[in-house]
Amino acid sequence: MENYIRIERQDSFAVLTLQRPGVRNALNTGMLEQLAEALSQFDRDPAIRTVILTGAEGNFASGADIAEIAGKTAVDGVQDIRAQYWETVARFRKPLIAAVEGFCLGGGFELAQRCDLIVAANNAVFGQPEIRLGLIPGAGGIQRLATSIGKARAMRLVLTGETITGGEALDWGLVSHIAAPGEALQFAVELAGKLAKGAPLAQQFAKQAVLVALDKPEGFDLERRSFELLLSTEDKAEGIAAFRARRKPEFKGR
Repeated sequence: MENYIRIERQDSFAVLTLQRPGVRNALNTGMLEQLAEALSQFDRDPAIRTVILTGAEGNFASGADIAEIAGKTAVDGVQDIRAQYWETVARFRKPLIAAVEGFCLGGGFELAQRCDLIVAANNAVFGQPEIRLGLIPGAGGIQRLATSIGKARAMRLVLTGETITGGEALDWGLVSHIAAPGEALQFAVELAGKLAKGAPLAQQFAKQAVLVALDKPEGFDLERRSFELLLSTEDKAEGIAAFRARRKPEFKGR
């Protein structure tokens, strides 16, 4: 299998780089599988205190791989093994930092939101554009947006599919730190060094306590099931066809 994740160990932390630059690091099944495997490994490694996620060649991740989604039906969605890989990311016990440059959209944005801290470049671009494909986020994006930025702003992002910059994301409370363009990863490395000086078990318990307060299982289940059902709609097929043809979709509500 092609290596979709570049792994670098640096003393007390590891850097995992998403690398499918030809498609702006779009998340395919192989990438998610390799990400889950790497996180499982580092979760068991006492020498690694923090993990940084970033993307290759100026982008974090542009979303899910449209080529994989195009032919999927609702049944395929229910059976999709990628849900297990997303769960592995959610169960990672140690601090997880996202270093975001460029596009951080759709599934890429959902992946960043599963991190505990997000360092974003000023000119990073965040959004959940799934609505333009006749779909919705399916990996917890809606739930986390509603919790972190409230109803009005969450509705704005998921109903319109519009994007915001890293600076706006900081103002909205979506990211924890801001950096100059090209410097997000270095900022995250310095942050990882600070975290390495803390008490590991206390950090893990603190992380879990925050997530328990925020994550409601029933909301995540509803979001996932809704995404699966939408995979079989005519509007989803039209949305993806329009995206590929670079034209405006004509949705029919079917």
